[in-house]
Amino acid sequence: MLSKEETVIGFIGTGVMGQSMAQHFLDAGYQLTVYTRTKSKAQQLLDNGAVWSASVRQVAEKADVIFTIVGYPSDVEEVYLGKEGLIENGKKGSYVIDMTTSTPSLAKKIYLEAKEKEIAALDAPVSGGDIGAREARLAIMVGGEREAFLHVEPLLNILGTNIVYQGEAGAGQHTKMANQIAIASNMIGVCEAVIYAEKAGLDPEEVLKTITTGAAGSWSLSNLAPRMINGDYEPGFYIKHFIKDMKIALDEAKKMEMEVPGLSLAFSMYEKLAERGEENSGTQALYKYWKQ
Repeated sequence: MLSKEETVIGFIGTGVMGQSMAQHFLDAGYQLTVYTRTKSKAQQLLDNGAVWSASVRQVAEKADVIFTIVGYPSDVEEVYLGKEGLIENGKKGSYVIDMTTSTPSLAKKIYLEAKEKEIAALDAPVSGGDIGAREARLAIMVGGEREAFLHVEPLLNILGTNIVYQGEAGAGQHTKMANQIAIASNMIGVCEAVIYAEKAGLDPEEVLKTITTGAAGSWSLSNLAPRMINGDYEPGFYIKHFIKDMKIALDEAKKMEMEVPGLSLAFSMYEKLAERGEENSGTQALYKYWKQ
């Protein structure tokens, strides 16, 4: 790894999570260049010392290690594999790390094309939402060559507290699918528990004090149930992006000839919410399914 003074980090995508993640690199003393489609979304980072790049290509030409966290697999493909993308224009010996939740097959394609250009590519999706990003407590699941992972692991440690190498290219994305499948059914249970408590005439906040510390405890119960109770549906993670993730997981499960009834139910419920105009709300807005 180059020294901190010599290393230029590129960051593409400064949304709900990316903003905080990029800031951690500035706080750690790294040179940072950023690009996002809407420059105003990166203004706080620029005010704090980041350098603006006017295109993906410019990031590729400047940076030694590039992190991306964008919206959809189509965005990932454009950023990495387009003519103005990272692989075509990146520096030999550089590292590209996609933290978007995307498809395992695309992760493998990026890895192979990057390798031909002597660029090391890792798929490293994350879990922990806006809170985990802000507090640098993300879980990061990594696929790609182990040597590349070990090389950038110190940088990943700036973003998270649970960084696990999962295996070859695509393994990080497969792990994220397992994560999203677990969350999907859990979110139904969290919402039902809160609404049950309310209908029983209980104080749901008092109920949470008990059940979050017992066998029912989960990240969603501790962090998202309080938001439901307070009517806070601001996105830590967008419903539209969770629907995207569930579609990927459903497709992968189908390829494996695996039944996923819990995931299928959650997907149908979130799709109905999106049809009601809730696609830009946080995933905790599933609570509204029972309220409308």
